[in-house]
Formats: sequence, C-alpha cells, structure tokens
Amino acid sequence: MTQRTTTGETAVVVGVTGAFGKVIAARLLAAGLTVVGVARDGTALAGLQGELGPDFLPCTADIGDDTAVAVIAETLPDAAVAMVVHSVGLPVAGGVANAPPQALTTACNLKAAGFLRLVRAVEGRLRRGSRLVAIGGHYGFEPSPYAATAGVANAALANLVRQMSWAYGAQGITAHLLAPGPADTDRLRKVAAARAERAGKPLDEEYEAMRGDSAIHAFTTPEQVAWAVNLLLAPEADALAGSTLGLDSGRRHGI
Repeated sequence: MTQRTTTGETAVVVGVTGAFGKVIAARLLAAGLTVVGVARDGTALAGLQGELGPDFLPCTADIGDDTAVAVIAETLPDAAVAMVVHSVGLPVAGGVANAPPQALTTACNLKAAGFLRLVRAVEGRLRRGSRLVAIGGHYGFEPSPYAATAGVANAALANLVRQMSWAYGAQGITAHLLAPGPADTDRLRKVAAARAERAGKPLDEEYEAMRGDSAIHAFTTPEQVAWAVNLLLAPEADALAGSTLGLDSGRRHGI
C-alpha cells in the first residue's frame, strides 16, 4: 500500500488526552505529521507535550462550545491539514431507564456538534485527500439499554459523517467514522459498574461477561483504533469515503 507523503502537514486530534486520543496522536506524529492536540485540561496537555515532543502543539479549548472554532484555527501552523480526528469521550450517565434527559443533549453536543466545530475550524486548510475522521462506537449501531448517551450520540455522529461526505466530497475531501467496540479503559469499567449494579452482579463477573460478548473474547484496544486512523492516510482510503469501519472485535450480530 502506498502511504501518502504527509511530512510538513498537520493533523488535529480532539480529545487528545483521552485513552484513544494520545495513542492516535503518537501514531500520527510517527507518520510525519505535526499534531495539534485539543483538550480542555491545559495541564494535561502540557504533560503530553513533554511526552510527545516539539511536533505536538497543545490547544486548550472546549469542543462543546462554539468558541473552540476560533481557538483551534488560531493554533494551526501555516500548513495544510491532512486529517482531523474527533475522539471525545462521554461521561457515563447510565441506561435509558435512568439517565437524565439532559445527558443526551450534552452527549450529542460533544459528539456531533463538536465534530462540526472541529471541521469548521480547519476548513481553510483542507486540501484534496484530507480526511475528516470521527471516532464513534459500537453502541451507535447495537443499541443497549445500559449505554443511552453512547448509543444516541454515536448514531447521530454516523448520520453527520455521511452528510459531511457529500458536503466535502466534491473537493476530494473524505469523511470517515470509526466504530470501536468497548475498550479496556477506566470509562468501560464505569459502564460495567453501572451494568453490574443494575443486574445485581459483582463487577468482575459483569466485566468478563462484557468481554465474552466479543466473538474473539476481546476488547478493542486504543492501539487498534490508532492503526485504523493511520490507515486512512493512504490515498487508497478514498474508497472508504463516507463509510464506517467497524472495530468491534466481532460483537455485531446483524448483517
């Protein structure tokens, strides 16, 4: 496979201090890109810059607010943007029977509206072959009664990615959704705890039951998600325009 030449260009990763974001940033830096990393916690960003090096440019912004558009745009170096990656996590709010209704609004604002803000921030720097990448999730396609916010927000994100594919496709800019399965992170343990409490089971038992929902009895890893993001840098990935890459470790049952 031919790798696109990316040296001197930029990637923007939102949610860069999260479990997926920092691994994705490291992978894109290794591909020769300068990475603008966006998160709300400036202290965490400074620590990550010390870890990742001078080609990592921290950007303190709240992607849940429209002010992030200008803040990100002002942080961009004078170079083309080869890729944006929207990788925000959601707070665990419980299942559809008990989650506060406002939690769904917050989730859609961070996932869908946040992705739109990110793309608006870089519009003037995109070029033919640029990738607009959103990290969604398994629950957007396999609804679960214990993951209300992830299900609703990631389903909305899937629709938005398809809209962006048509809106930007004529310019040769492609939009993509990655839909990982549950990953072995602190957030998943919180989801497992809520599910265990609802079922009246020990946490460890419920956690292993969630692992067993995979055909290969595995959780998806951040490294696997970063691999898929890096894959989209290849010019051959034009063929994936508007599509969803399922990284669910064999969890889906539907065809």
